Amino acid sequence: MRFLMRRDKLRAPYRLACVLYTKHALRYPRPQRPMKRKSKTVTTPRAHDAGSGTPKLTHLDAHGRITMVDVGSKPVTRREAVACAVLRMKPETLDAVRQGALKKGEALGAARLAGIMAAKRTHELIPLCHQIALDAVEVEFSAEGEPDRLEIRACARTTFRTGVEMEALVAASVAALTVYDMAKAIDRAMKIEEIRLVSKSGGRSGEFVHPAENL
Repeated sequence: MRFLMRRDKLRAPYRLACVLYTKHALRYPRPQRPMKRKSKTVTTPRAHDAGSGTPKLTHLDAHGRITMVDVGSKPVTRREAVACAVLRMKPETLDAVRQGALKKGEALGAARLAGIMAAKRTHELIPLCHQIALDAVEVEFSAEGEPDRLEIRACARTTFRTGVEMEALVAASVAALTVYDMAKAIDRAMKIEEIRLVSKSGGRSGEFVHPAENL
């Protein structure tokens, strides 16, 4: 019993100190310092300087941000672009496509119409493309040479301030996809390949012809 009383007497000063400290902390709270966060440096790619001799990415501004090209100051000129796409399929599939013997109907006619319609809506598919008033869009098919190869060529023309390369590429691509859709019931292993710009004319950059055309 005496031992317990002695232990309580020893603890009494400690308890009193705790009570006084708590009252002081509640009455005079210590101001909290804001935590310093390490700032992360985000680097964005910058467009190349036009005077450096390196081609400039026109869809990037001086700070590397995506932007739509302002074509208001460009002259209105006659512009044309040709693009192509190639489909590889079984020879018997190609025969059915050429003869219009598919269950869904005449594949090449549907693909031609799909390519023309797609070219007219390119600005809705490719984010930074301008809405262009097209003068004409033509889609043609060739199955000469290799027995498993169908080539699609799309030509887009306009009289405007910017080119129609994307319109031609979209037309060729969608035409190829339409042929695939029409014939996939008999040949799901078809391949779409060699989607590329064949040539373009007009505008500030002048003429372009794909190197493969000279082979």
